[in-house]
Amino acid sequence: MAALSSPSSSPQRSATAAKCLTSHSPHFRPPCHHSLTSSISSLRAPVLRLNARPITSTFLHSSSRGFVIRASSQVGASGSDPLLEKLSSVKDSFWRFLRPHTIRGTALGSVALVTRALVENPDLINWWLTFKALYGLAALICGNGYIVGINQIYDIGIDKVNKPYLPIAAGDLSVQSAWFLVLLFAAAGLFIVGCNFGPFISSLYCLGLFLGTIYSVPPFRLKRYPVAAFLIIATVRGFLLNFGVYYATRSALGLTFKWSSPVAFITTFVTVFALVIAITKDLPDVEGDRKFQISTLATTLGVRNIAFLGSGLLLANYIGAILVAIYMPQGFRRSIMIPSHTILALGLIFQAWVLEKANYTKDAISQFYRFIWNLFYAEYIIFPFI
Repeated sequence: MAALSSPSSSPQRSATAAKCLTSHSPHFRPPCHHSLTSSISSLRAPVLRLNARPITSTFLHSSSRGFVIRASSQVGASGSDPLLEKLSSVKDSFWRFLRPHTIRGTALGSVALVTRALVENPDLINWWLTFKALYGLAALICGNGYIVGINQIYDIGIDKVNKPYLPIAAGDLSVQSAWFLVLLFAAAGLFIVGCNFGPFISSLYCLGLFLGTIYSVPPFRLKRYPVAAFLIIATVRGFLLNFGVYYATRSALGLTFKWSSPVAFITTFVTVFALVIAITKDLPDVEGDRKFQISTLATTLGVRNIAFLGSGLLLANYIGAILVAIYMPQGFRRSIMIPSHTILALGLIFQAWVLEKANYTKDAISQFYRFIWNLFYAEYIIFPFI
């Protein structure tokens, strides 16, 4: 704030006033209180008004008697709205709690499989079934939310080291609120599936919730055992999702279940892919896993070896996809299968090379893991067209 001055004020008084006004404290200090009072009283034109609250914004305007300086900490002065800020914070915490990258995988998978079933039976398409498909997607997102949520509740200490941005670990979401959300997700998902998809799909859904529970919750906490953890993730994200969605879609179309070559391929491919995700997901978490004595392949074999193992399995997956297209031309479109999987395989090799050059730093590992998820999304995007 500039020093206040007028032609009739002395330089000494102006300096004293300026010193007090430029103080970082919002309160007047005793040594300069009387000097400031006398300085202000000698200035006839300017008028100074200060709020007692901390100053967050200032603005200058003129009045009929001179300049008026007003400082306000009110929210309206800064143009922000406490209610909107609170709602934005709640929305952000809720979205982080859902783990968006897993939501995208679930949504893409279900949409791709429904699309494939409709492409195979275009004469049976009933657009009213769109609502049923949306119910199914909502149920899958609820199940996904329950599984990732229950894992966060029992991993608070580990997440404070490995994933401090997650809402419970960051203190943005209370444990009580998290329990409310996961129970709500489970109840809503079961209700939707039970009302719309019959006993068989309901039993598969319950199996998925059960596997997600014993993965994270003591005394089972099967995530501590690498083989059990891999099998659970591969089963839930690989087999149950693909088989269940395709079965439910055919049932809604009035058809009995029957494997098609593309659906058998994507189920096998994604199950292997889910196994790779289960292996590589521990790469960014080695520090926290070692601290809490959680045994994973990454802590046992080392980050570099697991990165090579995951890359090798994925590369074998892509080679298998290319060979399937070559030897089964009647079941697949070679013009899409071969070029797309070749490009994805080359991208994987390049990212593995980048990781090696970066000497497996934490940032490079996180980038590599995100790239693996992008490959996962890409597979579902091209699936309806193969």
